[in-house]
Amino acid sequence: MSARRRWADWVPLGLFLVLTAWLVGGALLESVGGPGASRTAWSSSAVESSSAAAPAVLLPAPAPTEPVSQPENVAVGTSVLVGVPAAGLVSADWARAAASATGIPHRALLGYAGAALRLANEQPDCRLGWTTLAALGSIESDHGSHDGSAIGADGVAAPGIYGPLLDGSGYDVFVDTDAGRWDANTEFDRAVGPLQFIPATWDRWGADGNGDGTADPQQIDDAALATGRYLCDSGDLSAATAWRAAVYSYNHVESYVDSVAVAANGYAARMP
Repeated sequence: MSARRRWADWVPLGLFLVLTAWLVGGALLESVGGPGASRTAWSSSAVESSSAAAPAVLLPAPAPTEPVSQPENVAVGTSVLVGVPAAGLVSADWARAAASATGIPHRALLGYAGAALRLANEQPDCRLGWTTLAALGSIESDHGSHDGSAIGADGVAAPGIYGPLLDGSGYDVFVDTDAGRWDANTEFDRAVGPLQFIPATWDRWGADGNGDGTADPQQIDDAALATGRYLCDSGDLSAATAWRAAVYSYNHVESYVDSVAVAANGYAARMP
């Protein structure tokens, strides 16, 4: 989305993580395909180079292990999961193993995986994989830990995460659209939460991922589900063009799309 700003421009740790994922996952990239290829929880990437002059194209590929849903026998496409906390859909054993293997904080991982499971039920044709969501969370806010913040047991980032003020000094100008409700500023907007939503975008796509009746961009379940729905709007994310278009719509920079693919690959490669 053009309104989004990426933390990679100003979070050295985020850059370090992306570079690490490149080194670890670069040699393990494989072809796109399968439900894990979707973007917002997106799995690994494929690298193809048609000629020496053409740049490599990074794409998502399936994660070796998908999150496991604890509630069994839930029909795909039903509304049974409405109001059910997304994090509660994730197998506790799976989450512990995945957090240990990837280094992703446990509560953040529950948010990413829970959103992927919810979207698999809501929009099965989207084919959203959890590792892309995790990659976005890593790049945007280091999984909610930017500038001393942390995601608590309730899934809320505290203190709240706020991007730079979008007043034209180094970033595009975004005049206030929320009267400071989400970004604590009544003159200009700024991105908020672990997945960095501009207030106007949150007003359209905000979601209640934890079932508490409120859509809060600082809450990881809400933010991850909103991100997933936003990305699924691009179509079947197992298709290379749709995946790249979806991530590009999140941040209009091609190198950002490549970084998400690389980071997602790194997480997928670390899974047992």
